[in-house]
Amino acid sequence: MNEGLSHSTHWKLEKRRVWEPAPYEVSEWDGNLSLNEGLNLVASLICGGAGTAYAEANTYIGVGDSSTAAAASQTALQAATNKFWQVMDTGYPTYGTSQQIVFKATFADGDAEFAWNEYTVSNAATDAGVNLLRKVGSKGTKASGEEWALTITYTLS
Repeated sequence: MNEGLSHSTHWKLEKRRVWEPAPYEVSEWDGNLSLNEGLNLVASLICGGAGTAYAEANTYIGVGDSSTAAAASQTALQAATNKFWQVMDTGYPTYGTSQQIVFKATFADGDAEFAWNEYTVSNAATDAGVNLLRKVGSKGTKASGEEWALTITYTLS
């Protein structure tokens, strides 16, 4: 008998020009690497320990231009300068049904206008936050006049 906790992650990126109502591109992909620091915080919070929960007011999706491979020991975005954290959209994260946590943040015109190569969920808008997960993969370069919305569905089973 094999018992254990596992997870899966589904990502959805909607790109739209601010003058158009519908996205011009929607891409979806799966996979990520949960980070040690985030898993340790989750364990602490479950047991009543101290720490900052991943709640609406203090949870951010971070993006950067680094293509450094993901490693469980990483504690931040790996980009040297081109990185940006966006707080959750109103009502996110959602949780408590289907063993899922859904994070969503919308990056407005003027925000994170660089190549998007890495993605994380953090409980602060700086490298000092505790990152739950990290994914690496090129999704293009966000240009002026565009709004990109990134939704991350983290499923535990």
